[in-house]
Amino acid sequence: MEKYFIYTITFLYSIGGLITFAGFFPTMKDLWKGKPSANINTYIIWGATTFITSLYAIFVVKDLLFSLVINLQLVACVIVLILRLRLKVKKSKKTP
Repeated sequence: MEKYFIYTITFLYSIGGLITFAGFFPTMKDLWKGKPSANINTYIIWGATTFITSLYAIFVVKDLLFSLVINLQLVACVIVLILRLRLKVKKSKKTP
């Protein structure tokens, strides 16, 4: 019985990671279309803390699933940050 409980939690955790990643899509879409819908400072902090969590997952916990889920979130944070910085640079080039 405990084995099935662990499998269920593991499966749900995996799905949760994918849902979290998908949750970044609306922000990515807005940024791609030129709408500055993300705060740069927030994503720098989230990216930094997610990077530290990633290192923890890889070197301390050594759990593949946890590493995959957190690195998927890290990739999403980095993409949002890059897209937002891209908008900021475009805006600064337009305004003399």
